[in-house]
Amino acid sequence: MWTRLPTDEPVGTLELVHRFRGPMPTGVTVAHRGRIFVNFPRWGDEVPATVVELRRGREIPYPDLRWNTPSGNDDPSAFVSVQSVVVDPADRLWALDTGSPLFAPTTPGGPKLVRINLTTDTVEQVITFPPDVVLPTSYLNDVRFDLRRGEAGLAYLTDSADAAPNAIIVVDLATGASWRRLNDHPSTKAEPLADFRPVVEGRPFLVRPPDGPAQPVGVGADGIAISADGARLYYCALASRRWYSVATDALADPALDPDEVAATVVDEGDKGGGADGLESDDAGRLYLTNYEHNAVLRRRPDGGYETVVHDPRLLWPDTLSVATNRHLYVIANQVHRQPPFNRGRDLRRKPYALFRTRIDAGPVLLRP
Repeated sequence: MWTRLPTDEPVGTLELVHRFRGPMPTGVTVAHRGRIFVNFPRWGDEVPATVVELRRGREIPYPDLRWNTPSGNDDPSAFVSVQSVVVDPADRLWALDTGSPLFAPTTPGGPKLVRINLTTDTVEQVITFPPDVVLPTSYLNDVRFDLRRGEAGLAYLTDSADAAPNAIIVVDLATGASWRRLNDHPSTKAEPLADFRPVVEGRPFLVRPPDGPAQPVGVGADGIAISADGARLYYCALASRRWYSVATDALADPALDPDEVAATVVDEGDKGGGADGLESDDAGRLYLTNYEHNAVLRRRPDGGYETVVHDPRLLWPDTLSVATNRHLYVIANQVHRQPPFNRGRDLRRKPYALFRTRIDAGPVLLRP
């Protein structure tokens, strides 16, 4: 008699929130009353709108179509190519615009941080960057907010540029002033293949051009999360199994010497796999996507790690968003199946997915 052989078992429960049948999403955020916003960077797919709100199963350009129709890559009054959307603690939506469709060199005016009032659905603030803060090679990736600092709070951004200087960028939300920190510091850099050889879906994850040899992925500082007390900022390169933290007091002082900032960096150790997105909650827990294992992990305040969810449908878990309804939202978008990693062949299979899972459910302990 034939018997069913054992297979990889899932952990936790995923609830499907939305299927994406058009362009590939990267970011998701959930407002305090449950409104869901998603972004689609212009990486080669046809992108009718780079920021949308999900309403009754539809993807509606947000805040309107005009803001999603730029006149050029340096347009400060429209979204060029948004990589991340985040609702801050005051329930305001921020869109992080790379100004870099198809990873093109940036031009002042294109890269920006845009604040939208969710009551009026109107743009209230646009912060652009000088060329010595967002470089021509920069790729703005993710952002977190601490509204407890200064007059209006600070924002922290990652510059994940591929094979170019990486950094944490700090923004004063009251004045719009910004400065680079940990510029090209080793903690912000992708690791070489000798130290990190990622494997996704059982295959080495490498840049594979149509012609020529495969190359390591060079994407640096990517995922970012702020501790519940605001004292530490956590970050990781896309191409690394390690992650780091830095004192926010050091980041927040633009007059501090770079070496003094670097002295506050802590190596947080091996996090169990490559991660794209990081997130935190008000209980002091830190969440990490794990694209090598189709999983989301969580580090407790006592230092122990847990599996929140592991599921074969989590094909490249990208951005995380903790919502006030005690759910963790996660985008699964098959980044590793894109043409640059498969000798020019697009192996992605639609739909892409937005999932959620309750974060207070009992997880599985990985190590004490």
